[in-house]
This record gives sequence, C-alpha cells and structure tokens, in this order.
Amino acid sequence: MILTAREDDAGRRLDRILRKALPALPLSALHRLLRRGMVLVNGLPARGDQRILGGAVIRLPPQVNSAGAKRANAFPGRSAPNSGEVLEILWEGAGLLILNKPAGLAVHGKAGEDTLEGRVRTRLAERFSPSLSFKPGPLHRLDQPSSGILVFSSTLDGARRFSALLREEKIRKRYLAILEGTLKKNETWEEFLTRDRAVGKTLPASPSLPPSAGRRALTRAFPLAAASPGGRSYTLARLEIETGRTHQIRSHAAFHGYPLAGDRKYGGGPLALDGGTGGGSFFLHAEELEIPPEEWKAAGDRGSLPPPFVRAPLPEQFRECIRRIFGDPGLSCIPARSHQAL
Repeated sequence: MILTAREDDAGRRLDRILRKALPALPLSALHRLLRRGMVLVNGLPARGDQRILGGAVIRLPPQVNSAGAKRANAFPGRSAPNSGEVLEILWEGAGLLILNKPAGLAVHGKAGEDTLEGRVRTRLAERFSPSLSFKPGPLHRLDQPSSGILVFSSTLDGARRFSALLREEKIRKRYLAILEGTLKKNETWEEFLTRDRAVGKTLPASPSLPPSAGRRALTRAFPLAAASPGGRSYTLARLEIETGRTHQIRSHAAFHGYPLAGDRKYGGGPLALDGGTGGGSFFLHAEELEIPPEEWKAAGDRGSLPPPFVRAPLPEQFRECIRRIFGDPGLSCIPARSHQAL
C-alpha cells in the first residue's frame, strides 16, 4: 500500500499521520509495523516520531489495504445524495472557504444526509489533492435553523490562523435577528455562560458559582426597527459577538428578556405570521464577518488576504418576514456595507 504526503501533512509525525489516514487500523498493529521496520518513507524504514515532508512516499505492507485504508488520500466525510448541490461562496482564498449557509441545512449529519459539510468536501475533492491527516471542516458554529456566513478551512494553515484569531477574539461576527419585545436602546450583554448538556441549552452561570464555572460571553445588541403587529411587540436587531459560545445569542437574548421570536427552546413564542419561519423555528442570519487585515498578517499569512468585511445577503424568506412585521422601513435600515469585490 502506497500513500503520498501532501502539503498539509508536512511537519507532522508519521504515526499521527497514519492514525488519521487509516482509522480502521488498530493502534497496536500500527506500532507493531513501525517497530518491525515495515513502514518505509521514501524507501527507508521510518520511526513513528519521524517528521514527514510534503511529497514523501509512505509504503506499508499489502495486508494493510484490507485493515484500514478506507480514508487514505481521500477527503473523509459522509457523502450524501445531494452533496453536489451548488454552494453559495462569498469568498475563497488564504486556506478559507467562506459560505452563505441556507436556513434549515445542517452543517453536520448522519451518513446519507445532505449537509453543508458534505457539499463542501465534494467541492474540495474535485479541486485539491487531499491530505492524509488534515480534514477540511467548519471553523465555527451555526445552528441548523440559522442562515448566513460560515467559514470552512481548505488548508491546515488557514484553519490554524483563523482559529487563533477566534481564540484571541480578533474576529467579529454580526447577525440580524427578530426579537420578542421592544429593545429601546443599544445594550451590551456580558455573562459567564455554561452548557447544560442534559437539556441541550446554554445558560448563564449561577451567581453563587465562581466565574470559572462558565465561559465569558459578550454580545452587543443594536435595535434597528420595532413594531407591534396584532398587539405583539418585535424588534429587528443587529447583534455583534466577539466570543463564540454555543447558542450565545439565543441564550443572551432570552436571559435579557428579548428571546428570538419563534425560539421555543429559549422561551420565545411562535412567530405569528403566515408562511412560518422558513426552514427553522426562528430567524437568525449571520450577515457580516470582519477580519482585520493587520490581524490576519500578524497571524502569519504573507500571501492572499481575506477582505476586511464579508457580507451574506438575507434569505428571501427573512426579507419577507421583515416586510410583514416592520414594513419597508425595516429593510431600509439595513445598510449595505462596502467591501472588496468577491
């Protein structure tokens, strides 16, 4: 069996590359092959801790084919019948693939399901030589009912740089949402959030617990329009986050008395409009991603730069919902922000 290391494998240990490339091969069997000198790199016996260069040829005994070569030199992932459907790409380069995710499409899923991850891997498999150890994937979260910007990695370098900037809170994400109630002024919501896995919800940590019991989360809320159709109050709001906790916006909005309209999991009532909510129980759209160029350069990229602002157009169902609740002024208050041509 012959494997070829790619650019994203360069610098990694041989044993770790093989564990990723051959997931069905037992770890004990892998170590036995290495101890006996039966794994060759460029024709020579190799150690497990040996660092591999891009383009290196790795040869294993023929019996490995039946033991665990399922993923070798192939983009791993669950292929789905519809995984070849068109992706709306907002920007591509620097090891990133920035997409406009449709509402109602899951990012991950079970085998045979249509997912955004499956569509992305189908696209990448057509254009790039796959890595043995690197798996392209989403670099942050977006719930299935939500729409808008989601960033995938197409190279290991892109994944590392983007993830580092996320950890350092250098990347800002802006969302549009329809909230219950009337948000009268700009607000900043900051709590330590904790994940209750038993109920699948994110909640503010109890005041009796130390801050270490949760993770800091900061959300800024800006009201854009308000209306009260049928006696029920709604606010169209822009929400900006620097931290990215699971269900952060949904949890913060509910805790501060403005749950997302239709988000029953966090206390929101049904959105009383004909036509439902279009692919989910609520409207939350990731409309803008800001990556400061100086921060991207500081992260180590000397090549192409992402545009400082990437914007995702609103889904038509979200636009129609805004018109029904807030009228045309509700749309005119959403300014178009200039950015590099895509």
